Amino acid sequence: MRRREVLAGMLGVAAVPVLGGRPAAADPGAYGKGPQVRTGFETLAAAGFEELRGQRIGMISNPTGVLRDLTHEVDVLAATPEVNIVAVFGPEHGFRGVSQAGQGQPFFIDAKTGLPVYNAYNDAARMSDQFAEAGIDTVVFDIQDVGARFYTYIWTMYLAMEAAAELGLRFVVLDRPNPITGVEAEGPVLHPEHSTFVGLKPIAQQHGMTVGELAQLFNGEFLPEAIGKQVDLTVVPMRNWFRDMWFEETGLPWVLPSPNMPTVDTAVVYPGTALFEATALSEGRGTTRPFELIGAPDIDHRWAEALNARNLPGVRFREAYFTPTISKQANKVCGGVQVYVEDRDAFDAIRTGLTMIVTQRQEFPQYRWRSQDVTSFWLDKLTGTSRARLVIDAGGDVDEIVAGWQDDLAEFRRTRDKYLIYRRMRGGRH
Repeated sequence: MRRREVLAGMLGVAAVPVLGGRPAAADPGAYGKGPQVRTGFETLAAAGFEELRGQRIGMISNPTGVLRDLTHEVDVLAATPEVNIVAVFGPEHGFRGVSQAGQGQPFFIDAKTGLPVYNAYNDAARMSDQFAEAGIDTVVFDIQDVGARFYTYIWTMYLAMEAAAELGLRFVVLDRPNPITGVEAEGPVLHPEHSTFVGLKPIAQQHGMTVGELAQLFNGEFLPEAIGKQVDLTVVPMRNWFRDMWFEETGLPWVLPSPNMPTVDTAVVYPGTALFEATALSEGRGTTRPFELIGAPDIDHRWAEALNARNLPGVRFREAYFTPTISKQANKVCGGVQVYVEDRDAFDAIRTGLTMIVTQRQEFPQYRWRSQDVTSFWLDKLTGTSRARLVIDAGGDVDEIVAGWQDDLAEFRRTRDKYLIYRRMRGGRH
């Protein structure tokens, strides 16, 4: 039996070719009938790792880089004679997931594989030096994203693409699902003056793309402008993923991508409720329901009542009390709300998050913005624009905020369309 067929049997996948960034036709009949979505790594393995043979590989990954039996891909590659993996690079939270928000993991030698593991968090120049030091030919990226612009793994990918392009290295993205679907882009598009590591380039707050699609967009739109050239990019696609799938429909195991992203429910609300990072309220870090529990001392039932009176589509709010163990309001009893999404397809995370902020400011105005100084507000970094903050401070409502980003969003959607790989199952534009 050929090695490709042996690997396919081990992984439970069909022996399919790597198609260089364009997926083979999906099987509509498999939709909704158990595990059928195949990740980019499974596509790669079923083809006998042909895309990586004869190269010195450096892999950017974290705990989400697993097979469906939960074996980590780096462990598999290190034990595969046909693949010469020589280094690993960890993003925010580290390769093995040991660090909290805003932290990488210092250099270490991985006890399981003996591979050197570099800290690739938020430093393009250091990443370029690390690639050179490791002597790699090809960078492989495989990390589960959650679909929001301010989730930093996509910016580690972007900076790594820049470094690889400068050094003349190949860049291979092993694609994974967008867990909150890729039906449409939503929310404000980042303005360049607000570029930070929680948003380096002008994409929508809820981008509606897979990491493979984002890599194609980065390569086509941003690298030529930033460094004058593109990277030698290969996207290894998924099979049988449709862009209107929620993660639970894929049959793939959910591994928390970061310490405060424990479930798909968290990812669903995150593009909106993560905006509370910009306020004095706790966003539930250090609880079992981060980004679903929002509150602060002295907030009470009036907030939930005001929110439910808005009749926002797909969501209800429960009066809730909790004690966060880390971050803002740590070890204090907080009153607030728990967000219950009743209909994901109707739910608008960003509008909901902004409505929560507006109503909180109306009912409990003592809790203001988090800022580094009088000219640097976290809400501007997260939304990529100062407009939302200025409208809220002026007493405006959410409709005014949303109306202000529609032209930018329409332009981004047109750009995004050029780089989409996958189609919808239930009909629609893609």
